[in-house]
Amino acid sequence: MIKLARIDDRLVHGQVAFAWSSALGIDCLIVANDKVAKDEFLKMTLGLAKPANAKLLIKPVLEAAAFLNDAKSKNLRILLLVNNVKDAYALASEVPEIVSINFGGIRGKDGSRLISKAIAVTDEDIAVIRQMLEKGLELEVRQVPTDKKQMVESLL
Repeated sequence: MIKLARIDDRLVHGQVAFAWSSALGIDCLIVANDKVAKDEFLKMTLGLAKPANAKLLIKPVLEAAAFLNDAKSKNLRILLLVNNVKDAYALASEVPEIVSINFGGIRGKDGSRLISKAIAVTDEDIAVIRQMLEKGLELEVRQVPTDKKQMVESLL
């Protein structure tokens, strides 16, 4: 069962490993990212940041979707992590269980603008966000579980 689907460009780090995992009783973190799935060094470093009591699976986006749709994943309490809006939308399009997406952190880059203290989006991201909203997905911003939810559409 997916307890949280989160966009965070740092993927696995302290907030994820400790605040979110313990608040949600997570026993499996899934990083869905095509590049990271092929990079042994990145996989090793993410493995060092995970909570000791949780599994870490790192899969390309479409393989992650297939795993999440498989009945075997339903007994796990999953924190799903992606590092960009496009991958979040791809997963939400393939996995009916994803009805809400948490925006945790997207650092600024050329052509982006801040919509909250930790979320910077490009025009391309905004177009994808609008598609997600049209699909009926809940899109919310919270860095940690104790933060008050801010709805993404109110920040655009």
